[in-house]
Amino acid sequence: MTAIMIYTNITTVKDFYILGFPGLLPQYYGPVSALLLLTFLAIVFGNGFILVFVAWQRCLHKPTYLIFCHLALTDIAFGFVTLPKIIARYWWNDMVASFGACFTQMYFVHALGAIHSLILLIMAIDRFIAICIPLRYPVLLTNKIVSIVCVMFWIVTFFRMGVVVCHALTLPYCNSNVIAQCYCDRISIVRLACRKDKYIEDVAFGFAMFSLLFPLSFIVCSYFAIIISVLKLSSSEGRYRTLTTCTPQIVITSLYYIPRCFVYLAYFLGFKFPNADIRITVILLYSLLPAAVNPLIYCFKTKDIKEILIKKLKSTKIGIQRSPTKY
Repeated sequence: MTAIMIYTNITTVKDFYILGFPGLLPQYYGPVSALLLLTFLAIVFGNGFILVFVAWQRCLHKPTYLIFCHLALTDIAFGFVTLPKIIARYWWNDMVASFGACFTQMYFVHALGAIHSLILLIMAIDRFIAICIPLRYPVLLTNKIVSIVCVMFWIVTFFRMGVVVCHALTLPYCNSNVIAQCYCDRISIVRLACRKDKYIEDVAFGFAMFSLLFPLSFIVCSYFAIIISVLKLSSSEGRYRTLTTCTPQIVITSLYYIPRCFVYLAYFLGFKFPNADIRITVILLYSLLPAAVNPLIYCFKTKDIKEILIKKLKSTKIGIQRSPTKY
């Protein structure tokens, strides 16, 4: 299917058109929108459950679970920012996004991605201190300290991404106003500009690499230090128990960074995907899959949450069995 091309002969584009998957046939619009809706519900309800559960259980009011809550909050926000529009595009053929709405979406997409990366950084710091210098943990990481650091990450990132968006707004937009993507992102929008600005490109690329590589480099170093500390333990049971405490963080971090690093490396090496649909699918997978899967990792891989859930389920089952049967 040939991509729709819509052109304007004015220097300022008033609306953008979200194309989604360029090669998707109309008979698949329904299944794709249903899949995206299920993904949206999984993200919202799964991460919402984590927020409510941690808030409800006072024994989980610890730095580790506070970090989980910030991560869940970024996942929910990202789902709300990206998915409703593309669902509407395939459900009601609503492709139009106003100029302001598209730039607003771009702003939150990149800001939330950067915040997510920084939250993973503080998560790695949490495990590093807990395993490598456990006696200093109660002093170095308290609920107050974690809250201040996470809030600062949100504030500084929103301000920093505002600079990138303001720079992109200075470009003139004309000719094609079709975005071959499922949501408005910086690369898709800037490509539609009438002229290129190397300064904007360099600043945006620098921010993107900082948001990705700075946290990633520290995360890799911290987990190497954790592995070395664990290998020094004399007891095999102690090594296993210690490693299981950071398994959820390692899985969550891997889901977020490995696909992104692959895409950035492929782009750097000049590798091109066979078609736009594959490229868009890969981007959606590494953007949305971790957000949908993270709540399952919290529940099944985190010892405290898993034990509390098992106790609640057992008590509920016993309560049902003991309740009198009425005829």
